[in-house]
Amino acid sequence: MLKVIIPTLMLIPTAWISKPKWIWTTTLAHSFSVALLSLTWLNSQGGTQWSTLGAWTATDPLSTPLLVLSCWLLPLMILASQNHAKTEPVSRQRAYITLLILLQVFLIMAFGATELALFYVMFEATLIPTLLIITRWGNQKDRINAGTYFLFYTLTGSMPLLVALLFLINKAGTLSLLTITLPELPVLPPYAHKMWWVGCILAFLVKMPLYGAHLWLPKAHVEAPVAGSMVLAAVLLKLGGYGMIRMLPLLEPLTKEVAYPFIILALWGIIMTGTICLRQTDLKSLIAYSSVSHMGLVVGGILIQTPWGLTGATILMIAHGLTSSALFCLANTNYERTHSRTMVLARGLQMILPLMATWWLIGTLANLALPPLPNLMGELMVIVALFDWAPFTIVLTGLGTLITGGYSLYMFLMTQRGPAPLHTLVLDPSHTREHLLIALHLIPLLALIAKPELIWGLAI
Repeated sequence: MLKVIIPTLMLIPTAWISKPKWIWTTTLAHSFSVALLSLTWLNSQGGTQWSTLGAWTATDPLSTPLLVLSCWLLPLMILASQNHAKTEPVSRQRAYITLLILLQVFLIMAFGATELALFYVMFEATLIPTLLIITRWGNQKDRINAGTYFLFYTLTGSMPLLVALLFLINKAGTLSLLTITLPELPVLPPYAHKMWWVGCILAFLVKMPLYGAHLWLPKAHVEAPVAGSMVLAAVLLKLGGYGMIRMLPLLEPLTKEVAYPFIILALWGIIMTGTICLRQTDLKSLIAYSSVSHMGLVVGGILIQTPWGLTGATILMIAHGLTSSALFCLANTNYERTHSRTMVLARGLQMILPLMATWWLIGTLANLALPPLPNLMGELMVIVALFDWAPFTIVLTGLGTLITGGYSLYMFLMTQRGPAPLHTLVLDPSHTREHLLIALHLIPLLALIAKPELIWGLAI
C-alpha cells in the first residue's frame, strides 16, 4: 500500500516546486506512473483473502478495483483540468492540483482501511477537498449554494454513523474488519436495534445517493469544475456502496426486514430520476440524474444481500465510474467551446467534430448498457438477483432500463445530430489531449469485457 501512498504524497512537493510552465506536465507524468504502479494490486488478489496486509491497510477483491479506479482517475483529472485552470494565477493552479492529490490520498486510505475508524475519518476527509474544488473553481455563482447542500447532506447523514461506530467499539471492543464479525451483535430493545441499523447505513445511502436524499448531487455536479464532476461521479459515489457492502454483514439479522423501505425508494428512484432525465435541457444535469438512477440499482443489489446482487453491484459501480466520468469529460469539451450547457444551443456537432461524436456514441452506448460491456453484465446480475428476491421488481427495473435507453439516445441526438446553429460553425477543433482523455476512460472499459473477474468483488 505504501508503494502507492508515498509517491502520491510526493506529488504535492512536485506540484509546488515545478517551474510554472512544467506544472501540469510533471504532475501528469508522475500521477500516471503512480496509476500504472497501482495496477500491480490486480495481480495480488485471489479468492476472498486479504493481501498486501499492513497494520491499518490491506486490499481484497472488493477494494482492489476501487483503489485502482481512484489512482487511475488522478492523471485524467489533471489532463481534463488544464484548459479550465490555465487562466488562473500559478499559485492557484498549484493549489488546485494539491487538492486533487489530497483527494486521492484520502480515497486510497478509505478504500484500503481495515479499521472502520480509519475508514470513517477518511470518508469524511474527502468532503474538504471536494467542497473547496466546487466552491472555489465552480463555473457559476450558484456554486456556494451547491457546496452548502453537499456539506450539510453529507454531515447530517454521517453523524449517526459516528455514534453507531462508537457504540460498536464500546460493545465489541474492536472495529477491525478482519475480526469484527466474530463477536456477537449487542443486545438492544427492538426499536433501538432498528435505529442503530439506520444510523450505520444512512451516511452511505446519502453518499450513494438514495432517491430522496439525492438533491445535493445534481447541484454539486452542475456547479463543479470538470475534475470535481469526474471524481464525484467516478469514485465518491462508490464510497457509499463500498461502505454498505462492508457494514451490512455486521447488521445481518436485521437487514431482511429493515431494508424494505430503502429498496423500494431505490427502485422507485430509478423510474423517477430516469423520467427527470427525459425532460432535461442541461447536459451536466442530465448526466448527474442518470448517476442517481444507476446508483439506485446498486443500492437494490447490495441491500438484498445475495451473492449475485453484490457482484452485480460491484461490477456496475466500476463500469459506471468510467462511463459517467467520460460523459462529464465530453460534456466539458462542449462547454469549453459553446460556453453553455443547454443542449439545444449546441446541436449538430457530429458534422463539426466527427471524431468526438464517435466518443459520444461509445459513451452513450455504455451508459445504456449495450452488450457485451460490463455495464450490461452488472445491470443484468442485479436485475436477476432482484427478480429472484421478489418477482414484482422486474416491472420497476425493466421500466428503468427502457427509460435509460430513451434518455441516453435523447442525449446523443440532442448534442450530435440535427442542423448545426450558425454560432457553432466557428468552434475550435478538438485537441489530442481531449481524445487521449476520453480514450483513457473508454479503453479500460472495453478491455474489462475480456477479463471481468477483476471487478467481480467478494461474492463469486
